[in-house]
Amino acid sequence: MQKIRIAEQIDLACRRSGFFAVRGHGIPETVIERCWQVSSQFFALSEEEKLKVKMPFSGYPYGFAAMEGETLSRSRGEQAPPDLKENFSAGPNTKPPPGIASDEAVFVFSENQWPQNPANFQEAWETCYGAMTLFSSRLMSLFALALKLPKDYFDQFLQQPISALRANHYPALDKPPLTGQLRAGAHSDYGSLTLLFQEEGLSGLEILNRQKKWTPVAQCKPEMIVNLGDLMERWTNGRWISTLHRVNLPDTNKNPNQSRMSLAFFHQPDWDARIECLPTCVSPGETAKYSVVTSGRHLMERFHSTVLDVDDSTFSQIEEKNKNN
Repeated sequence: MQKIRIAEQIDLACRRSGFFAVRGHGIPETVIERCWQVSSQFFALSEEEKLKVKMPFSGYPYGFAAMEGETLSRSRGEQAPPDLKENFSAGPNTKPPPGIASDEAVFVFSENQWPQNPANFQEAWETCYGAMTLFSSRLMSLFALALKLPKDYFDQFLQQPISALRANHYPALDKPPLTGQLRAGAHSDYGSLTLLFQEEGLSGLEILNRQKKWTPVAQCKPEMIVNLGDLMERWTNGRWISTLHRVNLPDTNKNPNQSRMSLAFFHQPDWDARIECLPTCVSPGETAKYSVVTSGRHLMERFHSTVLDVDDSTFSQIEEKNKNN
């Protein structure tokens, strides 16, 4: 009965905003804190040191991305200045499934770029990645119950998830931003769900509510914020919402030197998972609002729309790098 009550609360939150907070999620605080600490130590390094594990070229999925290398609002077709953040990302570290095209395989199944400093960075990240993967699976079971499906319904789409873990660092501003420039432009996430940890204090994270007003999201670790991605909105035929969100600039009059960091786990179904309207989310005589997409192709297209200077040579460069490794 407790799971049913939780599922009902999830359904209500996902209909209203697509965002909710979780207490008592079961991920050990030590796991989150270790990943947080090594990430903070990494971003405190010199630029030269961080660039040793940079994404080797624009469009590569994993490693360090320097400031202003991404414009998230471009995923919605909007033109804006690049985002005022730097980040580090890591992926599943698994082999591609049989039959996948080479230009697709290199996008998700490329090599992670692990820094040697801090010394325990890789271990902390891989432990955190595993814990978030397990919790995401539990959450997807609750999603299934909330949608009147068998609790293991989504298991068929999660045989080899292609999720990513990212640390975002928003340094203190050392110069005035460009017109329209934010720490992260307005966007929706691309996958099934996102798990987010952010530090205490006003974070700058805002969601666009039903009244089209930007509303702050204030929860902080060890609490977890969960938000839906585009694939869950497509699966539910729009019953659940993949909400637009952004990271606004700090109030430079009150706190001009405010920096911020967050940890985000982007849960993503298998590369070839077909995302189409769920049977419980379409009424008799109703048609699906969204066309069928596959998880990996959707992710790749959305990601490449946000990074700067991606061209046709990107895939061949990644392929060559992977062969050499």
